[in-house]
Amino acid sequence: MQLSVIILNYNVRYFLEQCVLSVQQAIKGIDAEIIVVDNNSPDDSCAMMRERFPEVTLIANKDNPGFPKGNNIGVDAAKGEYVCILNPDTVVAEDTFEKVLTFINAQKDFGIAGVKLVDGRGFFLPESKRGVPTPWVAFTKIGGLYKLLPRKEIFNRYYAQHITEDQTGKVDILVGAFMIMKRELYLEVGGFDEDCFMYSDDVDLSYTVLKKGLHNYYFAGTSVMHYKGESTVKDGAYMKRFREAMQFFYQKHFKRSPQFELLMKIGAFFFAIAKKNKTAPLYIPQHYILISKNEKLRKALQYKLGKSVIRTELIEKVLAFKNKKAEIVFDNEMLSFKDCIAFIEEHKNSGFTFKIRPADSKFIIGSNSSNDRGEVILLDEI
Repeated sequence: MQLSVIILNYNVRYFLEQCVLSVQQAIKGIDAEIIVVDNNSPDDSCAMMRERFPEVTLIANKDNPGFPKGNNIGVDAAKGEYVCILNPDTVVAEDTFEKVLTFINAQKDFGIAGVKLVDGRGFFLPESKRGVPTPWVAFTKIGGLYKLLPRKEIFNRYYAQHITEDQTGKVDILVGAFMIMKRELYLEVGGFDEDCFMYSDDVDLSYTVLKKGLHNYYFAGTSVMHYKGESTVKDGAYMKRFREAMQFFYQKHFKRSPQFELLMKIGAFFFAIAKKNKTAPLYIPQHYILISKNEKLRKALQYKLGKSVIRTELIEKVLAFKNKKAEIVFDNEMLSFKDCIAFIEEHKNSGFTFKIRPADSKFIIGSNSSNDRGEVILLDEI
């Protein structure tokens, strides 16, 4: 078997449904399997998987052992030459895996590959590619210095700004939302360290692979949507988790760093100033446009929203609503996930927000921000 896609889920049933559906489309023509590991979700994630995707391997844990161990359990059960660690709040294009596998098979001394991640409005997520977070590099991130002089190497290492979002190249650190590597290598390095703090597991695995003399790659040839973005809340709790993660990483791979504590205190000061009185404006769509052949879907959506919904089968027609606070709803029964992602990315600066209705589903799903998991709207019978 060529590929095993490992999806670790906790309590995001609707995102999981869309994710698995997109992966199923993307592995057609590839000798591949999907393994969903559920960390004891209190919602009906497992019931949904058994009913809608009985052919997918489901591992239902009786407790929540965390991100590292959950993924390690999935990889242990995998049969593929390659494993892809994939977040459940992602959507892959139909040709994502084909493109990535073609790329990595052409590389020498290959370690891990990541891809271009975009949020629910099509904006690039900079955590797709990163550098080793030394104390100085971590400080430039927390203090926001990487935004001031992105072309200066001294400031641009955290988000690997030596290459652009549209350039494929070698990077140090990749994000755990999408990581693909040989299963043999994953097991050889011990997989995700189960003692890791949040935010350090993917950094630790990436760096451990680098230390073996292998190369990690950022592949810009495909875009994957990641709804959650970098974090759900950028507040004091985020700062605390970030510091704990970096401390774990330094102590494991380097040594204790007094410079780290000083730089983090200074960075936290700048972070607090940047966050003070800074709240995102509430976005309320003024128009709703459904791209679909299904009139019953339009009526169900209009009833649920209590707002007028325009339906069209011509995707170009929505451009008449550019910069008019329009929300575009894509019907996946008409448009592929690849087409949806491509349109969202192309029109990210057009004032639109976007949602997708996964094929044969009774909900629409999307996100208007890279700092939250997004929104699910349940629909009545269609």
